[in-house]
Amino acid sequence: METLVATVLIVVVFMMASMTLNTLFVTSIEQNDGPIRQELLFLQYRYAHGKLSLPHYDEQEYWEIKVEQQTWYDRKQVIFSAINTRNDKEITYSLNHE
Repeated sequence: METLVATVLIVVVFMMASMTLNTLFVTSIEQNDGPIRQELLFLQYRYAHGKLSLPHYDEQEYWEIKVEQQTWYDRKQVIFSAINTRNDKEITYSLNHE
């Protein structure tokens, strides 16, 4: 009887540990925005060297990317933004238009 109880306890402990690790892994993957930030920096580089025509729209996995020129207080700016369609996370960079 003690063996059965010990076995059940061990199984429960390993199940809880597995569920916790799975949650941590899924969260870290969902919060990883490094590749999309790298893409926005690459688009900034292309814009700075005259290789990007505006407006620019793109999609990558769950991200919608847009690059647009806007006027704000009589200053022209180029807005680089990406929005995650699954969790509505937004990353935005802006450059003053030269």
